[in-house]
Amino acid sequence: MDFISGEIIAIDKPLGWTSFDVVKRIRGMVQRRLQVKKFKVGHAGTLDPLATGVLIVCTGRATRKIESLQSGEKEYIATIKLGATTPSYDLETEIDATYPTSHITETLTKEKLQEFVGEILQVPPVFSAVKVDGKRAYKFARKGKELELKPKKIKIREIEFISLEDNVLTFRVVCGKGTYIRALARDLGEKLESGAHLIALKRTKVGDYNIENCMNIEQAAEKIATAELTFPQDRETIKETVTEI
Repeated sequence: MDFISGEIIAIDKPLGWTSFDVVKRIRGMVQRRLQVKKFKVGHAGTLDPLATGVLIVCTGRATRKIESLQSGEKEYIATIKLGATTPSYDLETEIDATYPTSHITETLTKEKLQEFVGEILQVPPVFSAVKVDGKRAYKFARKGKELELKPKKIKIREIEFISLEDNVLTFRVVCGKGTYIRALARDLGEKLESGAHLIALKRTKVGDYNIENCMNIEQAAEKIATAELTFPQDRETIKETVTEI
């Protein structure tokens, strides 16, 4: 592995970890292997702590590819609870309202899901990293401040219905950059004249990187610790090169 010229590492992010938690862990592993105190590592596309799946981590000069990597198409498996809403549109916050669901059928659900396919306008969740007056929206939301975020144009290429049982809906979605699946849950609940919130999310693809090709944290640690290094291993050379990245 050549961490300095740049490695792109596909990680299956664990439940409960932030994307930064993963970056921090990978950075620490690489720093120990290279015996340096600072090293550049970043990720291509944030995953919420309650989501799992593909997170692309870049090291060294490969961090220059982050923008192009995170602009790639993404695929998710989403699980949504119908009939109830939460302020964050997922399980981060408690249920704040419940709605009738007796009128919701599989046929109606499939029909409404397809209405999201194509270029649409989506209002981001207030519990998100969208910037408002230079600060992240979630910082205002967690203080109970009301926000009115502007809708953004997104693209959803495909939605595939998987199952609907006991008001729990599962579907696959293929979408472009900037799509919030939590917001999609909110909007679907409204289209079904009910409520909805996200209860599970797994990202299965980012660009050309699939979940099948990802390593878990333990596998990544083993590979980083044991891989043959393909650059000059003189410590002074490494330190000089790292400062130039």
